[in-house]
Order: sequence, then structure tokens, then C-alpha cells
Amino acid sequence: MPSETPFRIALVIVFLMTVPIRLYYRLQVAASGEKISRKEEGYVFPILLRLAGVCAAISIFTYVLFPDDVQWASVPASNWMRWVAVSVFALGPVLIYWTFSTLGKNLTDTVITRANAALVTHGPYRWVRHPFYVTGALILASVTLLSANWLIGLLGLVVLGLLAIRTLKEEQMLIDRFGQEYRNYMTRTGMFFSQAILLTKNHS
Repeated sequence: MPSETPFRIALVIVFLMTVPIRLYYRLQVAASGEKISRKEEGYVFPILLRLAGVCAAISIFTYVLFPDDVQWASVPASNWMRWVAVSVFALGPVLIYWTFSTLGKNLTDTVITRANAALVTHGPYRWVRHPFYVTGALILASVTLLSANWLIGLLGLVVLGLLAIRTLKEEQMLIDRFGQEYRNYMTRTGMFFSQAILLTKNHS
């Protein structure tokens, strides 16, 4: 069985690379001073989502700090597959930066759009309507494989499932805000997968 130390170190290094990116753009948004009401989204679902996120984060941090405590949930995985997962995980900071820099001041941590929000359809939004969620899925999948731990994978699936449900509400709110412009955008851009991929599957 391969040593867990290199994978734990790789996980920490890549994670730390995302911190300044997320912090910078969150501070930029906070500097705008705009207060966004969360009443329209409600409170129960966001609490469930954050609770699931905290549980997933705890399982990952436990793997990093106390790997023996989650060894019971380990699954067989070859060394080379786990290093491939590390490589995919390393794309995370790049994708996060691309998404945040494209979204700019439109960024929020809720489904509510900002007062002066504009519909963004370039950068990663040219390919999928929710690139941040796609990035999150890639990160959780790669962390699951590099850690070779089904508990992390299960909790990650719960988070992704809740995000998928939340996306339906977010889509409706974007339609309410941008109307036909967003509907036209939906016809040419996939929610989580590129239309080019979907068309290829349909013709295969």
C-alpha cells in the first residue's frame, strides 16, 4: 500500500493555492458595500448546504491531519491513478481563477443576483452556465480519488447533489432577471456540460 504522505502534502499544497484567489475576489466583492438579502433564497436550504460542506471539509481535513482515523473508509486505488487525480486537482486553482476573474463583481455566495449584475457569457461561461459548480465537482472527484476514501466521496456527492438542486432555483432567478436573453443563452450553453459534448453523445 503506497504511503499517504505524498498525497496528503499534494492536497494541502493545491488547497493553499486556492486560498489567495478566493480571498482576493471575496474581498473585492465585499469592498463594493452592497448588501444582498438572503430572504428570497430562504435559510433552510443554505444551512443544509453549508452543513454538508462542513462535513465534507472535516472528512478531508481528517484525512490530511489524522489519516489513520479514516483508514476504515479507504478503497483500493493504484498509485498512478491517484497521481492522475493530483494532476486534475491541480487544475482547480486555475479554473477557480478563470471563473472568478470572468464573473468579476457579479460574484455572490447566494443565488440572488446583484443590483447591477450583468449576464456573463464569455470565458468559462461560454462553455457551461455554471463553471464554478463544474470546478467544484472536479475538485471533489479528484480529492476522492487521490485520498482513495469513499467517505470523502460520499459526502462530496451529497454536496454536489444539493448544489444541483440549488441550481434549478438559481436558473429560475436568472430567467426572472434577464428574461429572454438568459433563455437564449440556455439554448446554446449546457448547464454543467458543454453543448459540443452533448451533441457528440446524441450523434454517437
